[in-house]
Amino acid sequence: MSTELTNLMEQDQEHLIEKTDIESLALQCQRLQDIEKQIESSEEHTKNLKTMYDQISSEIIPNMLAEQGLQSLKLADGSSVEVKRKYSCTLPKDEDKKRQAYEWLRSNGLGDLIKNEVAVTFGVGEDNKAKQLLNLAAEQGYEPQQKEKVEPMTLKALYRERIEAGLDMPSEFFHLFVKDETKLSRK
Repeated sequence: MSTELTNLMEQDQEHLIEKTDIESLALQCQRLQDIEKQIESSEEHTKNLKTMYDQISSEIIPNMLAEQGLQSLKLADGSSVEVKRKYSCTLPKDEDKKRQAYEWLRSNGLGDLIKNEVAVTFGVGEDNKAKQLLNLAAEQGYEPQQKEKVEPMTLKALYRERIEAGLDMPSEFFHLFVKDETKLSRK
């Protein structure tokens, strides 16, 4: 680019800045900062409301109903309140702990819940077929990629069934929690 063209571009840019209303720009920057503060405040307020909601839903109402020996109640306006137990069971992100969780499932006769993927998706109950394919591929000199997983809803259902049957699952291999949850039904 020629120096003459560069000089013309710099002059145009300086002229543009001179024409810009600096006060108006400063005002818009201030408005942007104010809106940013309002968003942060609103997000904090929403977080606090969710915490209060969870406490009322999972502790206060269930305790009040339990004190009366109830799990549900129909209100005068026709709406109803019901407390249900919510179960959660997830696999850890840590690969070593996840491997231990899979070993626990297999050693407790639950290995069929594990899906294995080796370029082909193996479904529930096909754990042995996946291992056979991996071994066969390795014998033939291939380096197969294997991905194991348990569907989240399957794991959650297993946990609920075990708890309801008086059995437990090891918390050192799984992320577990049980809590009450209030459901309001309007008329």
